[in-house]
Amino acid sequence: MGGIDWDDEGCIHSADELLDVIEKIGFLPLFENGVPGFSVENMTDPSRWWCGNADVDPWEWRAVLARTGKVAYGKFYGNRAGFVSKKWFPYFANHRRDGYDFDALYEDGKAGYREKLLMDLFVPSGVDMWDVKVSGLDALGCASELFTHEMKDKGGFGKGGEKNFEGVLTKLQMQSYLVAKDFRPRKNKKGVEYGWAVAVMTPPEYMWGYKFVTGRYKEAPEESYKKIVKQVQKHFDADEKEIRKVI
Repeated sequence: MGGIDWDDEGCIHSADELLDVIEKIGFLPLFENGVPGFSVENMTDPSRWWCGNADVDPWEWRAVLARTGKVAYGKFYGNRAGFVSKKWFPYFANHRRDGYDFDALYEDGKAGYREKLLMDLFVPSGVDMWDVKVSGLDALGCASELFTHEMKDKGGFGKGGEKNFEGVLTKLQMQSYLVAKDFRPRKNKKGVEYGWAVAVMTPPEYMWGYKFVTGRYKEAPEESYKKIVKQVQKHFDADEKEIRKVI
């Protein structure tokens, strides 16, 4: 694993420091990629990963930051995990969605029925959800957030059901329609937590509002992309081709 020494001047030592970096850059993959230095891995001490101490473990920081609501976390970069700041998420969403809300994407035949099975858990067909208060979602038969295992079962991807749940879920994150808002342990029937923390997914519209998330729809997706490239190039020495492979 790559990275830098804990005592290096450029080393990130806490979740708060990482948040500052993400908000400054706008975009940050979790792991090393084709752009030198452009990842959490490159900015942290490899000996601290997976130690289980949230004060110093970059793996734990992804959960700490996801639940702040100040960044989006998900599989955004070549099907691998990373962050996008709240400020830059509308540009990211416009680029990745090609200016489409999911229902319009599906109606135009640019999304498959398996993606729709998962999105319908949050936004049922034919219902304009984005102006509905989160507190009223249950009455409309959908949820503002779901554990990934709940999505698998409720979406019909369980035993003998639809295939490739992980692939479909990753695709929806890559397209910016879903993000991980938290990581929590499961609970048994008595309400006692057990096992590893599991991702809790949500549409970003439920975190930040529809108008905010779609705030760059007025510009061409390619224009949003160019602004993203320019922003990354402010902080990393990379050409457009290298950035395109990641973004």
